[in-house]
Amino acid sequence: MFGSIPEVATLMRLPLASGLTPTEVLKTVRGDRHAFGLVGGWAGGGAIIGSEPLVTCGESDDPFAVVDLVPKLTGTPGAGVGGGWVGYFGYQAGGLVERLPPPPARPVPLPMMSLGFYDHLVRYERRSRRWWFEALWTPETAARLEERQRCWARRLADRPCRDVRGYNCSAFSAVPTPLRHMEAVARALDHIISGDVFQVNVCLRLEAAFEGDPLDLFCAAAEATRPRYGAYLSHDAGAVASLSPELFLRRVGSRVLASPIKGTIARPEWPAGCAERAALSSSAKDRAENLMIVDLMRNDLGRVCRYGSIDTPALFRAEEHPGVWHLVSDVAGELRAGVSDGDVLRATFPPGSVTGAPKVRAMELIAGLEATGREVYTGAVGIASPVSGLELNVAIRTFEISAGRIWLGVGGGIVAESSPERELEECFVKARPLLAAVGASMTTDDDRWRP
Repeated sequence: MFGSIPEVATLMRLPLASGLTPTEVLKTVRGDRHAFGLVGGWAGGGAIIGSEPLVTCGESDDPFAVVDLVPKLTGTPGAGVGGGWVGYFGYQAGGLVERLPPPPARPVPLPMMSLGFYDHLVRYERRSRRWWFEALWTPETAARLEERQRCWARRLADRPCRDVRGYNCSAFSAVPTPLRHMEAVARALDHIISGDVFQVNVCLRLEAAFEGDPLDLFCAAAEATRPRYGAYLSHDAGAVASLSPELFLRRVGSRVLASPIKGTIARPEWPAGCAERAALSSSAKDRAENLMIVDLMRNDLGRVCRYGSIDTPALFRAEEHPGVWHLVSDVAGELRAGVSDGDVLRATFPPGSVTGAPKVRAMELIAGLEATGREVYTGAVGIASPVSGLELNVAIRTFEISAGRIWLGVGGGIVAESSPERELEECFVKARPLLAAVGASMTTDDDRWRP
């Protein structure tokens, strides 16, 4: 770990005069060290943007221990976020929790995690429709935080940033090929029919050459898709542009919530797709797929929650997202005394909706079924704050950019009622609106699968 975190801090909030949008503000951090932006439903809705962390993690650090290293708060915290750990936990961090076989080939390996501790940030609060400078203030950091507040005030007072450097993606191609992916789904079905697992999530990778600035790609995509849990992260190896619709975990006080997504159907732009929504809501296959993951999340949260406190406030809620309808359920619980954010993550990571059930056996099969190893995809992105708590998305609908390449993972949960061809089509149903949002195309050997 590089840097030091104060032991005690006070939440400071100062209003900022600005009419800029979240993506306009995000563009002002171009070139800053470890810049990030969380847009959508985070912390009650709005945006959280920052850069220049006080501390960054090293490769040898335990990410699940790191998130518990936060200052104690003095005074009454009140509303806000203030700061905290922001970054990603890659799928491979699951190997810190369970003993797993080695992953398949990783064409562009990324660090298992990238986390920075930010003692200040700016936040757009949707409820008040105001921008705030928020910080975890200490007497020792007061002068630096005052300078950072002045810097942000200048940035947000300016007219919208016109520095658009642009980007370009070559045509995306699928790894493995569509035929090979359907063969992997068929093999997964053999394991399910034999009773080895109930469900396993099988993914493929769409990849292309990339040049330009990932920040502009994220801003274009976020404006087009309005993601529920969008996130941009710049890190030492590249950047992450997550357009996720899915909440992995939210902890506020001792209350924890997970909202797994399982079940998808294409949503036409016109007419409005009511027939598709009804078909998804009544689909026995999709409801079974969703319920298996609800049960898995109940089990995972049961490891750290008070006995009898696990509840499912909502089951099979149909939600509208770019190009698709999804089935979403909620699983909630009350944490036992003394349980930390690191404990919650060790009990639940990686998200059950992108692994399968039973989780460990599904992850063992994933290592043998998929053609490439997962990086950030199907891990989690978000923030752990001593003020607002823990909030992480499931890193799906997520572009990863590094070493002149860009890739997008897509997949689905395979259950006994699945068919290889329909599962392949679901991958492209999920990918099409994202590729369209960034102005990208795709090449395949078969026009049936071309977005």
